[in-house]
Order: sequence, then C-alpha cells, then structure tokens
Amino acid sequence: MNRHQLGEFEEIVMLTVGILHGEAYGVAIIDEIEQRLSRKVSIGALQTVLRRLEDKGYLTSEFGESTSVRGGKRKRYFSLTTLGSRVLRETQDQRVNLFKAIPRVAFPKS
Repeated sequence: MNRHQLGEFEEIVMLTVGILHGEAYGVAIIDEIEQRLSRKVSIGALQTVLRRLEDKGYLTSEFGESTSVRGGKRKRYFSLTTLGSRVLRETQDQRVNLFKAIPRVAFPKS
C-alpha cells in the first residue's frame, strides 16, 4: 500500500503542474483545471494546496522574472519533485489496480 496519500484536489493540482511542465503558476493552473474539468477553483484553495504539496516535498517552486505587465511582480512557477512524480505514479497504479479488480458484470452495458 502506498504510504503517501493524496486528496482528490491535491492529485488534480499535481497532475496539472505536470501537464503545464515549466509553465505552472497560479493562474495557469486554475485555467487548466477549469478548462479540462469544468470545475471552478478559487485562488485561495489553490494556494493552500500548493503550499501543502511543497511542504510535503511533492512540489518545488521558483520565481520567474518580474515583468512590467504584472507591475513588477514575479510569477511563482511550480514543478514536480522526484518524490512528487513517484507519488503520482503510485497513485495511478493504485487506481488502475482498483479498476482492474472490478468484475465486468459490475459495469452495466450502455
């Protein structure tokens, strides 16, 4: 059993950081989640999860260059750590194994 447990939103955020590889910052992450999942995400909820995932060692972040478009503010870019990538793979394996364990008769024919 995987000793690293991810909540649903944590998993979604980590997957999205992976999808955006190199371009994963707050607004881009929100836009990607909302577009792909038709799910509204608040910036506060996202920031809380990003901080928690960083504290767990699953993500790392660094600041980009400041731009005049953002009034001199720098974007904070997130990326998966080696541990974060491993945890996502373990989570994927768990999900696949669970789906494979469901008998065919449990899925009604459409």
